[in-house]
Amino acid sequence: MDAFDLLVARGFVQQCSHPDEVRQALASGPVTFYIGFDPTADSLHVGHLVQIMAMSWLQRAGHRAIALVGGGTSRVGDPSGRTDMRQMLSDEQIAANSAVFRDQLGHFLVMDGERGRMVDNADWLMGLKYIPFLREIGSQFSVNRMLAAEAYKQRLERGLSFIEFNYQILQSYDFLVLHDRHECRLQIGGDDQWGNILPGVDLVRRIRQTTVWGLTTPLLTTASGTKMGKTAAGALWLSAERTKPFDYWQYWYNTDDRDVGRFLRLFTFLPEEECARLEALTGADLREAKRVLANEATTLAHGEEAARAAEAGAKAMAASSASDDLPTASIAAGTRLCVALTEAGLTKSNGEARRLVSQGGITWDGEKAEDADRAFTGEELAAGVVVRLGRKRAVRFVTVQ
Repeated sequence: MDAFDLLVARGFVQQCSHPDEVRQALASGPVTFYIGFDPTADSLHVGHLVQIMAMSWLQRAGHRAIALVGGGTSRVGDPSGRTDMRQMLSDEQIAANSAVFRDQLGHFLVMDGERGRMVDNADWLMGLKYIPFLREIGSQFSVNRMLAAEAYKQRLERGLSFIEFNYQILQSYDFLVLHDRHECRLQIGGDDQWGNILPGVDLVRRIRQTTVWGLTTPLLTTASGTKMGKTAAGALWLSAERTKPFDYWQYWYNTDDRDVGRFLRLFTFLPEEECARLEALTGADLREAKRVLANEATTLAHGEEAARAAEAGAKAMAASSASDDLPTASIAAGTRLCVALTEAGLTKSNGEARRLVSQGGITWDGEKAEDADRAFTGEELAAGVVVRLGRKRAVRFVTVQ
């Protein structure tokens, strides 16, 4: 599948300035593209993940990614989607936040200077001379057209500062600089950035007489209508200090049943066939799809070890809440399920245990056991594994002390 069609199929495309041209360009050879991230907080959050995953898919398809950290534009503040002016950050805060962004983006993207690179627009914005910039760049913008942009229209009644009014011009200038320095031809952003992306496309066309494009990703809400990445505790951060990997894992595991297929396509690199298979699961079996989603998403953000630990912790918490009065059996790591069932007295023989597993009569931490020869790992036994035969008989297996 061509890169553009893959993005569409997995749900990454909301709007595109010239979709047929973009499809053809992405199919014809490497295209350099960029997405900007203003370091206005000390961590990226799940709201950024749609753009980050789109970047990674394009990079995997052979295209060159530029992650722009807005060390310059963050000093101005984007009015898009806001009812008031952003808090002004100190130079030290912006520098510290930018360093965190670089580290977090490195979990998802290859930044070797060829397949991908990180740049900071402070490198060219902070040294601009005001009058020459107004004459060369400001003269290309219509105030009437800028005021018609949704971001500005919503703020006019409440008050729009002059510094924020300049944001669209600065973002457009970023595209021009990246086009000149790196032959960047495609800008991607969230759909709330459409009004800032199109002027950049137009600016490059006017000044360089060449065609570039803009593309936006959807602003996601869950099936229940809440904003993607919002929890009772606030935003879901990619920082392990702000959102513990356990809580991150739990967020994905607790995904609404109706969102599982969509989130598997957006937030994992699983092939379409596997996403479709997991999406088709129903009832209690759908927990397997949620477990895969949680493990894949947490591995991308925090690493495989953190994902395994989060899953083990979640199982232990579930087992603890459901089995305070259960009998406990100590077994060694590597013990097979059929043997453990017999040793614990739940079955009379290994043969009976195999038969019950094949009939779907055994559950392992709330999930139907599929393999009678499945071996308990030391990590699982450290957390405790609740194995049930029907509704009334159960044992919690733990590590031999």
